[in-house]
Amino acid sequence: MDTNCGNWLRSSSKKESWRTTLLLAYQSLGVVYGDLSISPLYVYKSTFAEDISHSETNEEIFGVLSFVFWTLTLVPLFKYVFVVLRADDNGEGGTFALYSLLCRHAKVSLLPNRQVADESLSTYKLEGPPEINNSSWLKTKLEKHKCLHTALLILVLLGTCMVIGDGVLTPAISVFSAVSGLELSMSKEHHQYAVVPITCVILICLFALQHYGTHRVGMFFAPVVLVWLICISALGLYNIIHWNPQVYQALSPYYMYKFLKKTKKGGWMSLGGILLCITGSEAMFADLGHFSYTAIQIAFSFLVYPALILAYMGQAAYLSRHHLMETSYRVGFYVSVPESVRWPVLVIAILASVVGSQAIISGTFSIINQSQSLGCFPRVKVVHTSDKVHGQIYIPEINWMLMVLCLAVAVGFRNTKHLGNASGLAVMTVMLVTTCLTSLVIVLCWHKPPILALAFLLFFGSIEALYFSASLYKFLDGAWLPILLALILMTVMFVWHYATIKKYEFDLHNKVSLEWLLALGPSLGIARVPGIGLVYTDLTSGIPANFSRFVTNLPAFHRVLIFVCVKSVPVPFVPRSERYLVGRVGPPTHRSYRCIVRYGYRDVHQDVHSFETELVDRLADFIRFDWSRTHHNSSPSFQDVISHSAESTSECRLTVIGAVAFSGPPAYEMEETVEPASVSVGFETVESMTDVIEMEQTGLQRRVRFAVDNESERDERFETDVQLREELEDLLAAQQAGSAFILGHSYMKAKQGSSIFKRAAIDVGYNFLSKNCRGPDVVLRVPPVSTLEVGMVYIV
Repeated sequence: MDTNCGNWLRSSSKKESWRTTLLLAYQSLGVVYGDLSISPLYVYKSTFAEDISHSETNEEIFGVLSFVFWTLTLVPLFKYVFVVLRADDNGEGGTFALYSLLCRHAKVSLLPNRQVADESLSTYKLEGPPEINNSSWLKTKLEKHKCLHTALLILVLLGTCMVIGDGVLTPAISVFSAVSGLELSMSKEHHQYAVVPITCVILICLFALQHYGTHRVGMFFAPVVLVWLICISALGLYNIIHWNPQVYQALSPYYMYKFLKKTKKGGWMSLGGILLCITGSEAMFADLGHFSYTAIQIAFSFLVYPALILAYMGQAAYLSRHHLMETSYRVGFYVSVPESVRWPVLVIAILASVVGSQAIISGTFSIINQSQSLGCFPRVKVVHTSDKVHGQIYIPEINWMLMVLCLAVAVGFRNTKHLGNASGLAVMTVMLVTTCLTSLVIVLCWHKPPILALAFLLFFGSIEALYFSASLYKFLDGAWLPILLALILMTVMFVWHYATIKKYEFDLHNKVSLEWLLALGPSLGIARVPGIGLVYTDLTSGIPANFSRFVTNLPAFHRVLIFVCVKSVPVPFVPRSERYLVGRVGPPTHRSYRCIVRYGYRDVHQDVHSFETELVDRLADFIRFDWSRTHHNSSPSFQDVISHSAESTSECRLTVIGAVAFSGPPAYEMEETVEPASVSVGFETVESMTDVIEMEQTGLQRRVRFAVDNESERDERFETDVQLREELEDLLAAQQAGSAFILGHSYMKAKQGSSIFKRAAIDVGYNFLSKNCRGPDVVLRVPPVSTLEVGMVYIV
């Protein structure tokens, strides 16, 4: 009977798992496949624009169909679904996921704030034992040469910039191609003056709605794409059966050979249009974190891939029986749609193009947020549009810049050919970068033989290089745009990253010793004022120079001093129980602490109120734990990680303090109350045999209770317990007095004798960007009324 019950539970769990997977597969249609599914709107039209013409032998159309079929099969299906999707970083995908994997398995990161304690994070998992990790000659070579670190970063930035460029081009070409269906229902004169304005209106509405967040309209995304896929599948089947059932013969790779043999250079140039059939494939990997490997695999293999193949075959079947080539729209998507359903298909196509555009816009926001978290992008304001769905963000500055660029592209190009050339080059560059990074992951992270990685690189890299060369050849016909955008964005990102590193190195070499801080006292005219002083710094140890400048100009600092370092680690997420590294700066009587707050590149930064409250909670936990560890020689009952400061041995070690309970009575207990507040401090015996100090502050609706065990050794521990209570009371009093956020306001200047490139990057580039981007108070969500900015000149 028990066996039957166990089998029933396992069966029920398995059914629930499959139900969840299928639901995720359905939801992925609207987010992942919006861009890929609308490519039939413009592939044939871009391919037959000028380079080749459709003859009565049908060799051209069959050759193009053969190229489309094998390109869809090899790149999205084999490369992404079966290989690249497995190179996930704790379930996350994208360019930065590959880069973070490489940074964890080899010391190739240029970010200088790496700590040994970071490797103890539960998400900082490494594949293979250390002896295997250290045996790779490729790893040794990469770690040895810093120029290779820079080259790897440039490669990642190139892929990132091309994704942002795709965020400009995809909405323009998608909406323009969908609206161009009107050309079959109106004269040429009216069509020229109607399509562009309608496209611009739709784009303006799309970007104007971004601040509401994807979650408000996301429920409509999957049904729209599902209806669109069913629509193009039905149209494809109808055209195949009605016009040319023999079109399946074109799936043979022999037709690719015949195509290139007949068209020669023109056929090679037309590959720039054929590659548009895989635009949006990179979204399968980039959006992996929102779904799962199995869900994306099922959705593509059993629905998206067959629907796309049927759509392209149906268009080819129609064109094989219609050889009229007077105008370019004769090979467009809508010409193969029966006239009786043309208007409903047009409406569905416009909705699908909006969904595809929304997906790439959201992806652009995400990748810019990741770039900013790793110090590779100027500071921008990130707004989280959903409290329930993680990762849905909105960046106002980027949104309006994208809108202006999209409108400029749509108005400036006004045809699918140039838009397709530009979009194709951007997409193919991202795919080449992904292929290169994945081949490194195969060796360094999966520990496979280098020959296997080389085979992967040569096979898929050669296919993508062929398409890339065809797109690059059309530099003057639109392909110049993504290159120009990438050069501008890469310059901005590299200058910002370079200056950020130089600024960190300046802080590191000019930090103040701990002895200087401990020497500050009343004898020097230094006063300690009530409240908490949160000194933000990039340093993980030592006293930052901007704090010494602050004390020099204003000889006072707060009773409780916390040096806060908000740092990013090469993992997608840091669990909240592992986020805070807390330690003392000086003896307990000084009331100075260090807190390193670690975030992953996809983590959501907290607002200042929740962050301040949680920081004080974690600090109180640390105080109790530290007194227990120091005076009672007891170890914590939770899983903690201890790390010694690598820079200063006079600082206490840092401890990971998580949101989990200690053994025994709690150090403190927060209770909400609506009673009028009063002050009472005293001892009393309670039924739980626990000594309690109860203190309530006037004007606050909060009761704070500190408790200490009442055991037989109470007399021996009394003095220690009193000091513990005093420190906790000081922390509470400081919190109630208010907090001040001390930030550095820096101006950087290159040293005399620096190279012209360094002077241009620091004196011109970085200072211009820092003046015209958001301040650190916006990024860290610090309230302006509580902010103290300390100006400093950095000579780097």
